[in-house]
Amino acid sequence: MGVVSGTLTPEDLAARTARAVAAAVGAGRELGLEVGEPEVLHDVFSVVVHLAPAPVVVRVPTVLPPSLRADLAARQRRQRHELDVVGWLAAQGFPVIPPSPLVPRSPVVRDGFSMTFWRFVEVEEREPDYARNAASTVALHAALREYPGELPFLSSFDGSIGESLDVLEAHPELLAPADLERARHEWAGLEPAFTSRAGFAAAFPGVAVQTVHGDSPPYNLVHTAGGDLHADFELVTTGPVELDLAMIGPEAEDAYDEAATELGLPTLDRRVLAAVNAAAQLQVVACLALVPELPILAEGLKPALDLWRGTPPG
Repeated sequence: MGVVSGTLTPEDLAARTARAVAAAVGAGRELGLEVGEPEVLHDVFSVVVHLAPAPVVVRVPTVLPPSLRADLAARQRRQRHELDVVGWLAAQGFPVIPPSPLVPRSPVVRDGFSMTFWRFVEVEEREPDYARNAASTVALHAALREYPGELPFLSSFDGSIGESLDVLEAHPELLAPADLERARHEWAGLEPAFTSRAGFAAAFPGVAVQTVHGDSPPYNLVHTAGGDLHADFELVTTGPVELDLAMIGPEAEDAYDEAATELGLPTLDRRVLAAVNAAAQLQVVACLALVPELPILAEGLKPALDLWRGTPPG
């Protein structure tokens, strides 16, 4: 894959990060936090910055699908859902990285960015054990089953796949026309079940839905000296629990089922799991539309795209 027209340069990317950090620092100081030398902890789809010495981390989304990029209110709604759910889990004593108690629990808008504030924790780097993490997801699902708030249904599929495929039509250097045709055909088959609760119920009668993490909790479990903490609920939504195990692999699926059986909870529905795996693969394809804004995706997505191309169309 060559250089794509309109791709941000390294200088552009550095400038975007600098703007996000400046916005986080300015917002933090305006909220009364002591901020000396901020430290960028992560910089991919969001700039995650520690406002040292304050024990506060700010997450500033910088790479977004077109509809969210253009709709500040929609971004803030999604962020409020995350803050509400994680705040509720923390209040139940469930192990999560909680919203910062030092600022109001609400998204903050500054310089065109909408950001959220979280408690800083020291993370221990270790080799991830996804099977173990998948087993831990059972307890998360049991807790989220009791969440009293209302959330949109499968909000991570709220038009982003279709709009991204439309963008990719103008970029055959990112996705070949034959691949685009296949992706559109597959999404047409999945879309009714993934964009309305009624459509899901018609496709999978009797399958329960509840509040779920929405973005692979086995990949978003962080390790600290005090124990493991669930994190990054940006895509929290209502949906089947299988959504949280998408593309995790048979070993982790079996670990989830074993832990669920021990707790007397439902195991994974393999038919639903096959559907969410297929939809998650199309989300990977759709991410190609973000390559101009995040060039490292071109190489990062390649293994998953090769896997998709190597599976029979369906």
